[in-house]
Amino acid sequence: MIKVLIADKMSPRAAEIFQARGIEADVKTGMSPDELLACIGEYDGLAVRSSTKATDEVLAAASALKVIGRAGIGVDNIDVAAASARGIVVMNTPFGNAITTAEHSIAMLLSTARQIPQANCSTHEGKWEKSRFMGVELMGKTLGLIGCGNIGTAVAERGLALKMKVIAYDPFLSPERAGDLGLEKVELDELFQRADFVSLHTPLTDATRNIIDAGAMAKMKKGVRIINCARGGLIDEKALKTALESGHVAAAALDVFSEEPAKENELFGMENVVATPHLGAATTEAQEKVAAQVAEQMSDYLMSGAVVNALNMPSLSAEDAPRLKPYMKLAEQLGSFSGQVTESGIKSVTIEYEGLVAELNTKPLTAVVLQGLLSPLLESVNMVSAPVIARERDIDITETVHERATAYQSLIKLTVETEHQTRNVAGTLFAGDRPRIVEIKDTPIDAELGPHMLFISNEDKPGLIGALGTALGDAGVNIATFQLGRRKEGGDAIALIEVDQVVGDGLLDKVRALPHVKKAMALTF
Repeated sequence: MIKVLIADKMSPRAAEIFQARGIEADVKTGMSPDELLACIGEYDGLAVRSSTKATDEVLAAASALKVIGRAGIGVDNIDVAAASARGIVVMNTPFGNAITTAEHSIAMLLSTARQIPQANCSTHEGKWEKSRFMGVELMGKTLGLIGCGNIGTAVAERGLALKMKVIAYDPFLSPERAGDLGLEKVELDELFQRADFVSLHTPLTDATRNIIDAGAMAKMKKGVRIINCARGGLIDEKALKTALESGHVAAAALDVFSEEPAKENELFGMENVVATPHLGAATTEAQEKVAAQVAEQMSDYLMSGAVVNALNMPSLSAEDAPRLKPYMKLAEQLGSFSGQVTESGIKSVTIEYEGLVAELNTKPLTAVVLQGLLSPLLESVNMVSAPVIARERDIDITETVHERATAYQSLIKLTVETEHQTRNVAGTLFAGDRPRIVEIKDTPIDAELGPHMLFISNEDKPGLIGALGTALGDAGVNIATFQLGRRKEGGDAIALIEVDQVVGDGLLDKVRALPHVKKAMALTF
């Protein structure tokens, strides 16, 4: 008998669906980590929301576990890498909570504008402090959105309905899409300078962690109001407290915190802070929807092997899977490389397949390329959501199949056109299943990608290799592989260096300052 553990509170509809599909569903909520460890070995599936932590330790004890389903978007509570290493599929429901979270963001925005929670408490205490709670109108004010995906777009629509001016910072938002939405695309510093209200709708990544810090708040208008219903860690909470105390930031409304459950926080008790316990998705409609979705997806996988909305496994039929598997990693790496080096809005993507790979079903490969391309800045992108997200951002996708002879048995070439430049990267398989990068920006190279990479564009002049090796060595960073490429002697060149340690910002600045280096970026795979 297939068994699933529902470890967090969710709509009873989930258990009903499992049982209707012939799967035994045990509902055990509020378990301690030790209790979860003790029982997880019995189950084929684990259904969670945000409370239960599927850690490496838990997954190591989950000897029968085949799938984890998250009834919601974020998977911060799931060790996806550890799950992948153990062959456990991780699924989420990427579209179920968008409207609910957007509505909560608007509610929080209104709460900061009119001090509704504070006035409510005062009135219940019989004080009738009418003159104390002077608010501000939303009409005519500028709402700045950091991130304009599904949730950000829904917030933008509601802000416009309130007659606000809406501006947005999102590297993947095209000017054409922004125009269709009726908002203005801006750079981050301009958003800070112009916005009366700043609302966050971006995932927590290395690039977005503390995206609102002391420096960012110093650029904002005096009296700005900040709303975060996205992810804890996007705001430097200590810096926010200082800005609130000084009056530079008039108010903040936070649904998420750097540490959750947030039983204690330095912002608690501040009169100009509205705080809610991660309620963004907490409506009856949303919870019913995501509970049903996750149960259906997990049941499909456990009963038939169908994969939908997986974060660590492509959606493939049983027939295509074995033939496409070696190309999936190559496609993801090509997309991820391009996504990490892209710094402005994407206008078009062209994917070319040549040789043996052109004879296969390339649609799943294109979806994986897009997943890799969009993942560095967008949360929970998978094969299902990536093409949808690309269409929403008016990114033109072209897939070309060439069955002609090529220098390689198979070749996948990805060309990304942004607002400022066009860049390409191509790769092949060596020994049947080993992805290799063979071209970057029309420059030949031969490199395998490791977990930590350093990508450098430079002038082809003597001294770079020695200076770079010295800089890395002085920082205690070991070089694993070092691959160079150039189109002609003395012209532009590139280098891909695999290192054994993370290249921090300080070291990266030193590398960028080396003679002949034009650009340097740290990449992770």
